[in-house]
Amino acid sequence: MSVLHSIAKLPLFVILIGVSSGAMLLPSLVALGQDDMPTSRVFFYCAILFFILALLLGFVTTSTTRAETGWTQLITLLLAYLLLPLILAVPMDAALEGARFFTCYIEMVSSLTTTGASFFGEGSLSDPFIMWRATVAWFGGFLIWLSAIAILAPLNLGGYEVTSEAQVQGLQTRSAGQMRAATPEQRLAKHAMRLAPTYVTLTVALWILLMVAGSDSLSALIHAMSTLSTSGISLDGQIGGFGAEMMVFLFFLFALSRRTFTHALNRDYLRRMIKDREIRLAVLVVVMVPLILFFRHWFGAFEGETNNFAYGAAALWGALFTVASFLTTTGFVSQEWAAASLWSGIEVPGMVLIGLALMGGGVATTAGGVKLLRVYALYKHGLREVEKLIHPHSVAGAGRLGRRIRREGAYIAWVFFMLLVLSMAVFMSLLAATGLDFESAMILTVAALTTTGPLAQVGGEAAIGYTGLSDVAKIFLAFAMIVGRMETLVLVALISPRFWRR
Repeated sequence: MSVLHSIAKLPLFVILIGVSSGAMLLPSLVALGQDDMPTSRVFFYCAILFFILALLLGFVTTSTTRAETGWTQLITLLLAYLLLPLILAVPMDAALEGARFFTCYIEMVSSLTTTGASFFGEGSLSDPFIMWRATVAWFGGFLIWLSAIAILAPLNLGGYEVTSEAQVQGLQTRSAGQMRAATPEQRLAKHAMRLAPTYVTLTVALWILLMVAGSDSLSALIHAMSTLSTSGISLDGQIGGFGAEMMVFLFFLFALSRRTFTHALNRDYLRRMIKDREIRLAVLVVVMVPLILFFRHWFGAFEGETNNFAYGAAALWGALFTVASFLTTTGFVSQEWAAASLWSGIEVPGMVLIGLALMGGGVATTAGGVKLLRVYALYKHGLREVEKLIHPHSVAGAGRLGRRIRREGAYIAWVFFMLLVLSMAVFMSLLAATGLDFESAMILTVAALTTTGPLAQVGGEAAIGYTGLSDVAKIFLAFAMIVGRMETLVLVALISPRFWRR
C-alpha cells in the first residue's frame, strides 16, 4: 500500500508514461509468439526506456510540492492527448519499416482518443502493430472512465452539468465541498483502484466469450478491448459470426450509461438500469431505428430475391447490431449490414449512422458524441414547451431532478450542442481548405469529433480513406479528435478566468 500511495502522489503525466511503458510489453509478447523477434525487441526495449524515464521523472517530482486544482488537472489531461502520443509512436516508428514518425503520431492520437481511425494502408500493419493500436485505445478508454469520474464530475463538466446542482449563471456548485474534502491525487487514486478491476474483468469476460463463440484468441482479445474502449479497431475487419456479434452487442451496454459499471451488481441492479434515463433512450433508439429500416422494405414495395424470411431476419439483425455500434461510437459493422441496406432500400444508409454517432452514448463512458443525457434533457425541455402551448398555466411534475434537467440541464445541453455545431463548421472549413469536397469534409469531421473513426468507411456513398489525406488535413483531424474527446465545453472552461480559481 505504501508503494501505491507513493505512486498516487506522482503527477498524472508521469503515471501515464509509466503505464504506457508497461503497455508496450503486450505487443512485444504478441510479436514474440509469432516469431517476429525484431518487432518484439523494439517494443521491449522501448518499454524499458520509458519506464526508466518515468522513474527519473518520478524522483524529480516527488520532492516538489504542487497545488493541484481542477484547472491544472484539465490542462494535464489536454497535454496527455497532445504529448503522450509522441511517446506511444516511438516503438511503432522504430519497428515499422518505411513508416513516418508523423503518421505514427497521428495514429496514436487516433487510438488514444478511442477514435480508431487508421492512417496506414489496409494490410500494411501486422498483428503486433494492430495489437498496439488496440492496447493504446483500451488504455485511452480507461483514461476516459477515470478522468470523467475523478476530474470532470467534481467540476460539473463532461455531461455531469446536466443533472448537477450547478446554477448555470452563477457557477455555484455543491461539488466544491467534495473538492475540498479530497485532493485531486486522492480522487484519482481512489477511483482508479475502484474502476480498474471492473474494466479489466469486463474485457477478460468478453475475450473469453468471443473465444467460446469461435474467434481465435488474438482476434477475440483485440475485439474485446476495442468494444470496451469503443474504438472499433479490428484485426481483420470482421468480428465473426452471429454468436460473436451477439456477445459484442451485449457489452455495448457499458457505453450507454456510467451506472452499468459504477453500481454494485446486486438485486437492485436491474431495477436501476430499467429506470436509467440514458438506457431507456438508447433502447428506444436501438429498437426504433432498425424497425424503421426494416419496415421501409414494404413501404418501398421492393420485390425480388430479398423477399424471404431468412434474408429479412438477417437484415433486421444487421441493422440492430450496427445501429447499437454507432450509437456507442464504436463503429463495428455487422456482416449483415449490406443485407440491411439492401433490404431498406435507402441509397445512402450511412447518413443514419452519422446521426447516431452524433447522438453518442452515455455520460462518463468511453462513447463520444453529444451524449444521451444531453439529448434527453433537450427532449424533455421540448416536450414541456409543447405542453405549455396547450396548457399555459400547467405545472409539470417529475420532481426536483426532472425540473432541473428540463431547465438548467436543457440550457447547458443546448449550449454544448451549439458549440459542437460551431466546431463542426470550423473543422469542415479547414478540411475543405485542404482540397476535400463537402461530403468528405463533413463525414471526416463528424468521425473525428464523435471519435467514430470507422464512420469514414460507411458514412458516404463511397469509403473515404485516411491514407490519402494531406499532412495538413491529418493535423486538423488530430485536433478534432482531441476536441471531440475532451469536449468543447471542457475546452471553453479551460480558457475561462472564473474557472482558473476552482
